[in-house]
Amino acid sequence: MPDLLLEKPRPLGMSYWPLTEDAPGVALAREEIRLVTPDGVLVRGLLWTPAGKPWHTGVILAHPRGDFSVHYACPLLAAAGFAVLGFSTRYLNNDADCLHEKCVVDVETAAAEMRRRGARHLVLFGNSGGGSLMALAQAETGCGDAWVGVAAHPGEGVFMGQVIDPSVADEDDPLSIVPELDMYDPRNGWRPWPEPSRYDRAWLETYRTAQTERIAKLDAIARARIAAADAAREAGRGLERGSDAWRDARRRGLHTPYLTIYRTLADPAYLDPTIEPDDRPLGSLFAFPDPFEANWFSRFGLARVMTPYGWLSTWSSLSSHAKLADTMPRVRCPVLILHPTADTEIRLRQAREIRDVAGSDDVTYQELRGAPHYLEGHRPGAMATVADWIRERFA
Repeated sequence: MPDLLLEKPRPLGMSYWPLTEDAPGVALAREEIRLVTPDGVLVRGLLWTPAGKPWHTGVILAHPRGDFSVHYACPLLAAAGFAVLGFSTRYLNNDADCLHEKCVVDVETAAAEMRRRGARHLVLFGNSGGGSLMALAQAETGCGDAWVGVAAHPGEGVFMGQVIDPSVADEDDPLSIVPELDMYDPRNGWRPWPEPSRYDRAWLETYRTAQTERIAKLDAIARARIAAADAAREAGRGLERGSDAWRDARRRGLHTPYLTIYRTLADPAYLDPTIEPDDRPLGSLFAFPDPFEANWFSRFGLARVMTPYGWLSTWSSLSSHAKLADTMPRVRCPVLILHPTADTEIRLRQAREIRDVAGSDDVTYQELRGAPHYLEGHRPGAMATVADWIRERFA
């Protein structure tokens, strides 16, 4: 394997890249793939195949915004005898306007390309945010013959619903606080890192309700901005072309203000391990290492700057269609779910709920004891489990 992928340090945030210990030890071929979707968008990826050997089953994987062409699963599953297309959707590194409905078009395009290249069977592989994308794609298009979820959370919007900070008093003032809703206030149970916090369960219930209420407020802001732009476009149709009023209506119809959403890393379970206990350590995948700092750091963060459309499609727990509670009942192909029990972001309850709502009569569920979200230290064994499961169904 070239040292570009397996020996040099990974870029910040690319925790899903292969590590040196993930090298499969066999020759693999890689081909750069460029596809044009039916709506004229370029989608890029890498096709990994066992060098010089025939393959009959294909695997595709993508994340709504990440580059899964270099995901750790690609070389390991290719070494197991499958053709693996890891690709980027049209929204690579573009959280602001990520529309899951358009990502589905990209997944369907990748699936069609694998069929064209000879895939007799096709597996949709969803890791992390790719799980909700691949479930939505399967539910909407039926383009896969099997669905595999590895550390797949119940939807990016659902995830935002559990991490958004409900103590924001004013969306226009990122430093405003409702003290009784601040999980980082010692009066509510917080203790400085690395001491664990302890949150009262009645308080936690109020906190969760307030999180949903903040999501609803942001939804209302997003819909109001979309409605204002729609109204301006409609008004412009009745005005004299080229007039000042027509130009003003046209400007307003084209311009939809962005949402700036601060403080989106505030799940009490990050700091209180007695909340839905499992094997996870304190903290979050997104913290460095203290969630307090990541929640208040304004330059980066989940859903920090969003178009109204991107917010509603991807990050709203109330409006996004990419929720596994809604999509998995429509996933009727064979399903494999691997849940890492030391995942800081996904609870055991959520993984088991995904299992329980799947519409397939062939569902395999396995918990990977002690594994973190991106399975560092557990990848070869986990991918061997995936490979064996695929072979049992598509020999």
